[in-house]
Amino acid sequence: MSDEPTANPPAEEKAPTAEKPAAEKPARPPKKEKPPALEDKPFTEFINQDFLPALKQTLAKVGISDADLQFAKRKLPIAGLGDDECWQVTAKWQNGKRQFTIIFSKEDIQGPKFFTWADNGAQPTLLESFMIDERKVNLDLMLLYTVQRLNGQKWLVMN
Repeated sequence: MSDEPTANPPAEEKAPTAEKPAAEKPARPPKKEKPPALEDKPFTEFINQDFLPALKQTLAKVGISDADLQFAKRKLPIAGLGDDECWQVTAKWQNGKRQFTIIFSKEDIQGPKFFTWADNGAQPTLLESFMIDERKVNLDLMLLYTVQRLNGQKWLVMN
């Protein structure tokens, strides 16, 4: 009975058959690294190089071709909200009669953002939350929300 093969050979015999020489494995091409997302750029670089040009182009597509866009760190545009400075993107058009501002409370597009608007050359009087439900903010979402907000003001279509 000792001449019968055993169902489970000893571990010593398994080891050489379990390992495959490296030469037999098919060579996989190295994974291409994805370029970093636009949104991963430093805040001011992203706003200046990506958001402002895309916003200008998007506004032109929806009929606002004379928009003057500015990006600066300023005090909040509404009186009585304090002297803290925040990064702000401001757009003015129709010779300054209409304007909106996107306020970044932190130097990060993922941080809390606010929106103000004014018509007929007046100063903004209301500070609204902006994009509060988005977990991961990207360039396309920022453009979409901006256009939606302007459409909510009825500034893009005549009623």
